[in-house]
Amino acid sequence: MTPRIVFMGTPDFAVSSLDAIVKARFEVAAVVTVPDRKSGRGQRVSTSPVKDYALEHGLPILQPEKLRDPLFIEELRSLAADIFVVVAFRMLPQVVWSMPPLGTFNLHASLLPHYRGAAPINWAIINGETESGVTTFMLNERIDEGEMLLQAATPITDTDNAGTLHDRLAAMGASLVVDTLHGLAEGTLHPRPQPPLAMPSPAPKIFKADCAIDWHGSSKKIHDFVRGLSPYPAANAAMTDSHGNSIDMKIFDTQYESCVHEEPVGTIVTDNKNTLKIAVKDGFVKILTLQISGKRKITASEFLRGYNINNWKLTI
Repeated sequence: MTPRIVFMGTPDFAVSSLDAIVKARFEVAAVVTVPDRKSGRGQRVSTSPVKDYALEHGLPILQPEKLRDPLFIEELRSLAADIFVVVAFRMLPQVVWSMPPLGTFNLHASLLPHYRGAAPINWAIINGETESGVTTFMLNERIDEGEMLLQAATPITDTDNAGTLHDRLAAMGASLVVDTLHGLAEGTLHPRPQPPLAMPSPAPKIFKADCAIDWHGSSKKIHDFVRGLSPYPAANAAMTDSHGNSIDMKIFDTQYESCVHEEPVGTIVTDNKNTLKIAVKDGFVKILTLQISGKRKITASEFLRGYNINNWKLTI
């Protein structure tokens, strides 16, 4: 049996799975994604990456404002799909996820039951995990708690950030989605309950207010925080000069150095040429690349050539 599929997704992460489904020659009855939005200063209309892919490949597109809209429900039902595949989309009402005869499954970027929530990639790195992965599971009424289907794991290396792990998991997830479709269609794959967790690791959505660096943490913890938010939404910090002028910056790459020193936490240590370090309680955090608000991303060396930071203070 070759199942007839409705695919639901929005960002780049979901495009990898949709592309794998198309290349595996599954029948895609429709693609469901978010409505077009106006954004930016010019209020230009922006479309989701999934819609862009669907347009390029001639796939039918549905963009409901409300997933409970009776007209959308009827249109979805009329497609007579065997299975729905969800990758990085919105929470579905039961009337939607219970519709297809083979059910609805989701691809999640963690090794469930760990890191349920909207930002599993970021939080795994922020928390210093050494392993991540992808999981397919059947949707139910509880967020990320449905019965599991398949999993695949990958190490988180010391050089990974949220961007590199995102790309690796997107590719792994795409392969897992295709394997899951084959298994469900052939009846060889059977859902199993997620194991209980004594200490859940949540992965809530990250907002701008969550991105400020706490310089009172350890050097390793701050380093993991930076790479867990790099390249997006990016960790941020602020410096103030002797006249009270402040600059806000995003920090994308760091190194950490554990050592004993006598500098107060937050002290800026620099040679005014190449090295920009911040003293923390157990060592130093070396800033490698950053971006001043409204400017392009630059190296620490470029920053030091453009700014005289003698007598500047870090906002902590």
